[in-house]
Amino acid sequence: MSEIIIDVQNLSKMYRLGTIGTGSFRQDLQRWVSTNILKKEEPFFQGHGVNADGMDGNDLWALNNVSFDVKKGEVLGIIGNNGSGKSTLLKIISRIVRPTQGFVRGNGKVSSLLEVGTGFHNELTGRENIFISGYTLGMSRDEIRRKFDEIVAFSGIEKFIDTPVKRYSSGMYVRLAFSVAAHLEPDILIVDEVLAVGDNDFQKKCLGKMNEIAQTDGRTILFVSHSMQAVNTLCTKALWLQNGNVKEWGTANDIVNKYVASVQKHRLQQEWDTIENAPGNDNIRVKSVEIVPHLNNPNDMIDIRTALTFKFQFWNLQEHVNISARILLFSYTGECVFNVLSPIVNCFKPGILEGECTIPGNFLNDGSYYISMNFLKDSATHLLDFNECVSFDMEDYRGDLQWFGKWWGAVRPQFPVHLEQKEMVLDV
Repeated sequence: MSEIIIDVQNLSKMYRLGTIGTGSFRQDLQRWVSTNILKKEEPFFQGHGVNADGMDGNDLWALNNVSFDVKKGEVLGIIGNNGSGKSTLLKIISRIVRPTQGFVRGNGKVSSLLEVGTGFHNELTGRENIFISGYTLGMSRDEIRRKFDEIVAFSGIEKFIDTPVKRYSSGMYVRLAFSVAAHLEPDILIVDEVLAVGDNDFQKKCLGKMNEIAQTDGRTILFVSHSMQAVNTLCTKALWLQNGNVKEWGTANDIVNKYVASVQKHRLQQEWDTIENAPGNDNIRVKSVEIVPHLNNPNDMIDIRTALTFKFQFWNLQEHVNISARILLFSYTGECVFNVLSPIVNCFKPGILEGECTIPGNFLNDGSYYISMNFLKDSATHLLDFNECVSFDMEDYRGDLQWFGKWWGAVRPQFPVHLEQKEMVLDV
């Protein structure tokens, strides 16, 4: 049975909006004596329940009764929307913030990478900052000297190592800062979304280093990220936080799928029951629009392998009109990925019409997309524009490919590529 290296039990953290401390000097002093001298529990935040009953409108529970454990060598991904309590949890485990209630037990040396650039001084050179930052993060002078060349090589800024960091670009600064932190050797490494900064090459290096630490060195890692591909690739387990509560807890793939599915559901469909409430005009009123992913399990995430069927219904309010429907797919950067037009059907009568279009799997690249529609008369006259009617996120999938950089291109088809050896070269 694996050793439990982090044990979190009934952890809660409350903040009082608009106040520092308890709100009065007398209570702050009493609180300090009780918690630091008498070693008693928090005297001013008692009576906390799961639903935080009895608290006034200025009380915010950043964490609410959170419990879990992490075994030695596991990589735990912590996911959730902004404001769900992820960073607060890491700060408590890192002993930066004290919990209101509950406790954390740990076994081993802890290093936290919550902010890239800890210990850096702008007036000093990169070489000097490696020593200062490394010492701040818990490395000894001998350890820094031993790893110095490796740190510089990983950062890729050897040419500028004796230049003051105030002259570095933001990318160079981040590269050097992460390189120092990545070469720590703690028993427990805590990482908070550092992979969201830097260029694609830097992010690829970060993920590769994290993968090396997790698989080769057998360290325990707590990893917060909004990249579900990174969590799926690096993590063995995942914790899903929502409004400070544990929503789900289990294997990384299962929890990530459930999280992504919950985020996507509200944007995949719109429907109107009556003509009066439906968007449109005197020509056309839209009844429903829907993205139907082709999934074996409804809780699976939509990734680049998933085929999607776009279905729509609308009320035609005109007599004997020739109608065609145009479907436009856009990325959220504003680029039109494709524009397809249905064949013209002659002499539609008033009533409900429906149509559909299927986007095959292994066609789109990962990213966020939305669909807009145009309804046309005789392929030329606009009857109705219905913009951004549905949207979806296409998650990445790499399989066994150990490359984590951004895959270029608006589309990502699986065209066959043949590779063969034509001639044997004996003298190498």
